[in-house]
Amino acid sequence: MSAPTTAALAHTRRVCTLYKKSLRNLESWFDRRHIFRYQATLMRARFDQHRNEKDPAKVAQLVADGERELFEKQHYQPKKFPMSPGGVAFEREVIPPDWVLDYWHPLEKAQFPDYFARREKRKEEYVVWWEKQYGKSSANDSSSHH
Repeated sequence: MSAPTTAALAHTRRVCTLYKKSLRNLESWFDRRHIFRYQATLMRARFDQHRNEKDPAKVAQLVADGERELFEKQHYQPKKFPMSPGGVAFEREVIPPDWVLDYWHPLEKAQFPDYFARREKRKEEYVVWWEKQYGKSSANDSSSHH
């Protein structure tokens, strides 16, 4: 069995993407699960009807028609997962930058001695790597900001 060509993989991915987007669109239109599953079964039958099509021109036309139909029938307010871009909770959890830990009080740091010992070691290793990569900074460099 020979390996599939790049064009075949691109076509397969395009069909799979079309199928998944179509399912998500159906999910937006039908909020009752049993109705959605019925519509999804009908849609899968439409995909399976042309599964063994061999003519590349017809296959490309079918995919283009499917993408056009999806665009025309897209939901006016599609469902989005909460943590996905456009979702209600997207980027809500702000992850603080690493330098915030440098400002912890020593008593706070004393609660996690292993972590902060390893962190200090990693910071020293990073400084050594930086100086090796870019050279040591001179006293003139630090005073010539903007």
